[in-house]
Order: sequence, then C-alpha cells, then structure tokens
Amino acid sequence: MYGKVLAAAASALAIAACSGTKGEFDYLYENLPFEMEKIQRPAIPALTVQLTDFGAVGDGVTLNTDAFASAMQYLSDKGGGHLVVPSGIWRTGPVEIKSNCDLHVTKDAIIIFDPSRELYPIIETVFEGLDTKRCESPLWAENAENISVTGSGVLDGSGESWRMVKKDKLTAGEWNKLIASGGVVDPAGRIWYPDEGFLKAISFSSMNVVNGERSEEEWNEIKSSLRPNMVQFRNCTNVLLEGCTFQNSPCWNVHPLMCRNLIVNGVNIRNPYYAQNGDAIDIDSCENVLVINSSFDAGDDGICIKSGKDAAGRKRARPCRNLIIDDCTVYHGHGGFTVGSEMSGGVENVKVSNCRFLGTDVGLRFKSTRGRGGVVRNIFINDIYMKDILADGVLFDLFYSGRSAMEVDENGELLNVPARPVDETTPAFRDIYINDVCISGASRAMFFNGLPEMPVTNINISDCTVTADRGIDLRNSADITLHNVNCFPKTGEPVTTYFVTNLKQD
Repeated sequence: MYGKVLAAAASALAIAACSGTKGEFDYLYENLPFEMEKIQRPAIPALTVQLTDFGAVGDGVTLNTDAFASAMQYLSDKGGGHLVVPSGIWRTGPVEIKSNCDLHVTKDAIIIFDPSRELYPIIETVFEGLDTKRCESPLWAENAENISVTGSGVLDGSGESWRMVKKDKLTAGEWNKLIASGGVVDPAGRIWYPDEGFLKAISFSSMNVVNGERSEEEWNEIKSSLRPNMVQFRNCTNVLLEGCTFQNSPCWNVHPLMCRNLIVNGVNIRNPYYAQNGDAIDIDSCENVLVINSSFDAGDDGICIKSGKDAAGRKRARPCRNLIIDDCTVYHGHGGFTVGSEMSGGVENVKVSNCRFLGTDVGLRFKSTRGRGGVVRNIFINDIYMKDILADGVLFDLFYSGRSAMEVDENGELLNVPARPVDETTPAFRDIYINDVCISGASRAMFFNGLPEMPVTNINISDCTVTADRGIDLRNSADITLHNVNCFPKTGEPVTTYFVTNLKQD
C-alpha cells in the first residue's frame, strides 16, 4: 500500500512538472526570421486516474485494450484529465486519445501494442500523401484538442511482426533466424514478408499504397501490407509529445497530420536501421510546430516535413509551415532533416538550429520529383554538426525516384533530361539559407540536382566546412551563393568542385 502511495505521488509530481511555465519556449522565437504564433502546452484538467483502476494488468500477457478505452472514456466524460500508466508491461490493441486527455507513461511502464491483425480495423486515412486505406494506428486521435503523451516510459509498436525486411540489410545469421520464424520470401529470395497476403499486395501497390478497388475479403487478406504508422494524430489542435520513447513502429513512427500547435519535446523516437519505411517523425501539413531537445534513430528519414502528394496534396492545399526544430540529434537514417518528397501543398517558414546528424545517409535532404507541384521556401538552417555522412552533406534532388540518395550515389546515376513546360505539377525549391555547418566526413559535400525547367533557386550557404571525398556538384541551379564554404579532402585525392549557373562565391 505504501509503495502504491509513493508511486501515485511520484506520478502526480511528474504530471505537475509537465504543466510547464508560461513563456518557457519564448527563447526559441528570439530573432526568428519569420512571423509565427507562440504556442503553449495543451490545457489538461487536473483529474488523474490510474490504468489499474479500470482492471488493467501489467504482466505483459493480459490484453488491456478495454481498460485503456474505459479509462479514456471516463476522463472524457469528466471533461478530461490524466491517465497514468504505472510500472509494468501493458499489452494492448489501439488506444485512442480523447480531447483534453493526457496519456502519462511512467518511467518503468512499457506499452506494447499487440500485433494481432484483428485488433486493427482498416480505415480511410492518408499515407505517403495519398488518400488510401490502412490499418488503424496503435496510438491515435482525430479531430481532438488539448491532447498529450507524457512521462518517460516506452511505447513499442511490435513492428517486427508487420514489416517486410530486405536480405541485404541483415547478416546471414539474422536472415536465417528471420526465415525460421515463419512468413514468406519473394521469388527472388531478397525480401521477407510476414505472410502471403503482404506478398500478394506488392503486385498491385505503388509506393506502399494499394491501387484499385478491392473487395472486403481481399482487403482483409492483404491486411499485413496495410501496416499502420505507430502514432497518428489527424486534424488535432494543441498536441504535446514529451519525454517518452516511441519505438519499433510497423511503418512511420510518429505522424502528425494536419495538426495545429504541436510540441515535441525531449522524446526518443527510434526504429531499427533496417526498418522499411521506418521514418522517425513525419510532420505532414501541420502549422505551428516545435520539435526540440529530442533524439531520432530511424530506418528511413529522421525528421521529415511533408504536405501531401501530387494532385491529392494540391487539392488538400494544406502547407506545412511555421516550424522550429532545435537541439535535436539524428542517428542512423536516410536523412537527418528532410523536406519531401511529398510536398505538394508547400512547405514554408522553417527554422532548424543546433542539431547533430551522426551517420545518416544524407544530412540536409530536400527531395521531390515532377508531378508534385508545390513550393518549398523560407527555410533557415544554422549551427548544424554532421559526422560520417554516407552520401551527401547537403542534397537537393528533384529527380527523386523512391530510392535513398545513398543508392543513387552508389549507382552513379545522374539524370540529364530535356526541360518540360512549367505548370502546377512543377515543384519548386527556393529561398533557403544555410549557415554555420560543420561536416566531418561525407562521400560528397553537396549535390544540387534541380529540374532544367525549374532550377533550385536562391540557395545561400555560408560559413561551412566540409571534409569529404568529393566536393560540390551543382546542376540545374540558379542564384547560388557560397560564402566562406571550404571543402577538404577526406583522403589523399583532391576534392573536385563544379560550379554552374549564376553561382556567387566569396
């Protein structure tokens, strides 16, 4: 009894600490180069309940889906409050966070989202910028306001039961162990899938989105291929993620979609390096966002900004804008900070500062392709430190093909194609300012590969030092300014630099 009282008191103190102080984030707005509304934490009522009050058992065996739902409904009926998840291993199906509610995951609490397919209904949603069907996310909210996930516990998506795995991402021993666990391998023997339905879906899917109409029976047959993003908040206002570890997602890890006033503070978001489509965080058509004091370790892009894909994204017309990203570390991932490739609604007014990218394929990664449309502009990046970048320190790739920049680089593939007429489907990247960057080790310092009909324009880079095998390669680029940019060879070979199209160099 005494231990329970102490635990409850500790939870209360932690929840009180999460309330923050007025103006605590004001420092982030100092000298901000664009206008942005100051945002604060969501207002959560003081009412607090324990998950165990609703019959939950944290033994790692009991399924607690109903307990989570009952507790959230109780708080909602009372006007909101905090649901405390105490020490234990809490197995559950999907959990919905309701308006004015906080899910508080304490230090020794681990929430494991059970991978049983029957727990995850197939819903209409958005994935990779397109309207489609997917399985409901393990942790989700829709049209909610004043919601949060706080504490210092762990939320685990059981992604190993959902994801396909490429053979070349594993050691021989790891691959043999995976094969022995069940599932199926594609005819070429290169990719493992959790079941036959997933493999079947590949034949009529494009970029992980199923094409065409399907019967209810067929949707259920291919359900594994509809693997969900672990956390998805859709069209929510006043959202806070703080302190927790979000790991092992079936697909993207954290996906705020069309949200307003979002704070991500002090979180740890991680997926295995081989996790297919294992992005850490994808901020999609959101407005007024802080991502601060956090770490990301991903099987795909680390911190990624999106706003819809092609005609669907242009029709949505919801740009991702007014973002501050500060004091973050990205470990393994295809990109440290990434914009695109789904950016059809536009991206503007973004400040990235005081970040570290360690061992990512690319450091600063801007990507799109013909057909997207949209404009990316007013991006301000400073005080970035990179180490052991496998491909490019800074990359603009307007011929993005769905492969990582590392794969393109290994193939030596540079696309030189004729210009096309400019229309609403032509993406544009312009007015981007990068300064005070140090890159210790990269394959290539920078590579700009714009469209001949729409060059990458007005890119300003200053006070940058790079150690790389190769230098700066600029193609289809206009009004590029380099000031005090120095490239040093990583090996004994000289660094080669190509300057093209209205380059201004000091």
